Parts: sequence; structure tokens; C-alpha cells
Amino acid sequence: MKRGRRAVLLIALSACLLGSEGCRMVGPDYRGPPPAALVYAPAAQGAFISASGTEFSQEPVPNTWWHLYDSAALDQLIAQAMAANADLRVARANLERSAALLQQARARRQPSATVNFDPSYQQLSAESYLYPGSLSPSGLYDTGIMVSYEVDFLGRLRRAVEAAQADNEAVRAAYDLTKVVVAAETARAYAEVCNANEQLAVARRSLQLQIDSAAVTQRLLAAGRAPKLDYTRSAGLAAQLKANIPAFEGQRSNALYRLAALTGRPPSEYPRTAESCLGAPRLGKPIPVGDGAALLRRRPDVREAERHLGAATARIGVATADLYPRVTLGLSAGSTGALSDLLTTPTNRYGIGLGIHWQANPSVARAKIATAGAEAKAALASFDAVVLTALRDTESALTTYARDREREEDLMAAQARASEAELDARRLHDAGKIDSLSLLDAQRTLAAADGALAASHAELATDEIAVFLALGGGWETAR
Repeated sequence: MKRGRRAVLLIALSACLLGSEGCRMVGPDYRGPPPAALVYAPAAQGAFISASGTEFSQEPVPNTWWHLYDSAALDQLIAQAMAANADLRVARANLERSAALLQQARARRQPSATVNFDPSYQQLSAESYLYPGSLSPSGLYDTGIMVSYEVDFLGRLRRAVEAAQADNEAVRAAYDLTKVVVAAETARAYAEVCNANEQLAVARRSLQLQIDSAAVTQRLLAAGRAPKLDYTRSAGLAAQLKANIPAFEGQRSNALYRLAALTGRPPSEYPRTAESCLGAPRLGKPIPVGDGAALLRRRPDVREAERHLGAATARIGVATADLYPRVTLGLSAGSTGALSDLLTTPTNRYGIGLGIHWQANPSVARAKIATAGAEAKAALASFDAVVLTALRDTESALTTYARDREREEDLMAAQARASEAELDARRLHDAGKIDSLSLLDAQRTLAAADGALAASHAELATDEIAVFLALGGGWETAR
């Protein structure tokens, strides 16, 4: 029985040595995620359940989504970030490293050669040669070339290249993901600068109105036409409105510093052009969102997880190959002797060999196979988790944006009514038909409505960017 197994093995080995077509690579062939993967689920492929409103369209997401804002300043900032962002520089370096590792894996399938030339001048020991006299110093040398080639008859090296290729593609996907994040964070920081400026303008306008109202109340108090309580409350509201201004100024400064870091500059060199923005860019049309199938094809983190799954599957084959012998062909040629006899016939040598190395105890190899199989299962679970996260993030971003849009419409109506009420109250107060306290209440209501509306504008601008970040667009340009 043992002799029969050996004969079968020798026949198979001979067939493999004669040509690569004689053997099939060990390990599973990866042709994409298994059919049970969540990426194929019908619910993951269809339209988003949160994108049924008129604020969304089913059109595909454009690669450079920030161009939808028609903002030259935003376009310039994102272009600067793509060129100089430190995180992107790290990602590009990682991509170069990954490409080099792939080249190493491919090089292992090629013959390796070592060349040496070692001349020396030596005083040899006569006694070590059992010579009774003494030897004269002489020039010696050793030179040669050794070539070895591993016959990849079971596909171990090819599986290793397959794994390295998948790893390289995963690193490229990570680089693309960094571009998505950098574009979104740059747009977010710019929007925060604009939002802070808008809120600052609202706060200063409300403060000035309240200062003017407090001055009128003070004159009425001096004339005996208003109680001191009215003036105290009016001045207190002015102080309260003034207290909001430093917070908005701090938000604007911090956003400018973030813009500087995102575009590869120190804080003191923040983009001065962004300082004058008085309102965050907003879309004037429905947001194009596509569907789930397009999302999962587009998001780099999904592609990165899928490539990790491919690499883990290929490594099962690498581990499986350790159950079988490795065959190496070797060739060596050289010359060793005295320098005076360099490359003469007595000094020349050569050799041709066949090396077969086999791990007699298969327990270690089987343990490696089990480890690789478990890692592939973990990679599949991680891939499913990334798919679920992508779908959840997108649905959440769409829901938040839709609800905040509804809230903004209500706030706009409330602000319009508060503005009308304040105007009516001012006219009645000037005509002496209501007291200063009623006017103060109307002004307080208007200031609160203005502030709430400005805050809503800020939230919506951030929500839009969060939608595009979840959709994963922006990495396809300028690799």
C-alpha cells in the first residue's frame, strides 16, 4: 500500500515537473464573496428606504460631488487638500510599500542567483596540512555563481502572489477611502467656517437691535415713562446675546485651523479666502443618491474588506502547500584556488542538483491550514459587517438630512412670524399702545428664532456632507 502511494506521488510529481498544466493549485479558488454574503442580499441591492422624499433623486452620485455646490472656493480647498494632505501622503506611501511587497512575491517565482568573488592573501598553516616544513604566503580566491529555482508544482508561490495582489488592492482601497474622508472633512471644515460667520452675523445683528432697544428703554426710564425693571431686562438680554459671540468666533477659528491642517499647512497659514464666507454652500436641487447596489460597488471600505477576504482565501492555498514536498532545482559553477591559477582547469568546479524538502510531521501544516481557514471566516464576517455598516450609515445620514430639512422649514416659518410680530410690537410701542416689556418679549422671541434658524442652516450643511461621505464618492479622480 505504501509503495502504491509513493508510485502515485512520483507520477504526479513528474507530471507537474514537466509542465505547469499537470497540477492544479492547492487551496480554494477565489472568484468573489460566497453566495451567502450579505452583499448579494436583495435588500442590500435596492433603493434606500430613507430616500423616498423629494429632497433626493435616484441619479448616480457624481465622482466629484463637491462640484454640485458651484463654489470655486470649496473646489480650490479640496484640490489643495488632495495635493498636500498629510494623511493622503501616508496612504500613498503605504501604497508604494504594498506595490513593493507584491513585486517581492512575484520575484520569488523567478530563479534566484548569487554571485561571489572573494580574493585574499593568506599565510596558511603547514601543520594543518600535516606538512613538516613551512608554507609561503600566497594569494587565494573563491568565485562562483549559484542559481536555484523552486518548481511551483502545487501553486504555493502562485497563491502567495494572489494573496499579495489582493493585499495591494486592499491598500489601494484604503488610499481611496482616505481621499473620501479628506474631501468630506475639508468640505465640513469650510462649511463650519461659513456657518460660524453666519451665526456671528445673526448674533451681532440681534445684539445691535437689543442695544438699541435698551437705549430707548433707558431714555424712557429717565423720562419716567418706563419702570426700571424693563431697562434691567433689556440690558440683561443684550448681555446674554453678547455672550454668544465669543463661542461663534472660537468655532470659526478652530474650523480655519482644521482647514489649514487638512490642506497641509500650519494653523497660522490658514486659507484667508475662507474667512469671508457668510453662508455655507447648499445644494439647490435634490441630492443624487443612487441605490444600494451602486453604493456597495462604490464605497472603498467595502472594496477593501472584499480584497482582505480574497487575500485570506489565497493564504489557505499557501498553507495547504506545506503538506506536500517542495522541489528546488539548483545549479552552481565556480573556481577556487591560487590566484596564479585563476580559472584554470584544476580550479574550476560545477554542479547540478535537485532538492526535495518535505515536512515529515504534517501536524504543523494542518494547524496552519486551520488558522488560515479561520482567518478567511473572520474576513468574511468582517466583509459582511462593513456592508451592513455602509448601508446603516447611508440610511442614517439620509434620515437625518430629511428630518432636518423638515425642521428647517418649520423654523423658517417661525422666524418669519417672529419677525412680523417684532415689527408690529415696535410700531405699537412707538405709538404708546404697549409697554416696553411686550416689545422686549417680541425681540427676545425674534433673536431666538434667528439663532435657531442659523443653527439649522449649519446642521443642514453638515448633513449634506455627511450624506456624501456615507455614499462614498470622491475617490475616483486623480489617483
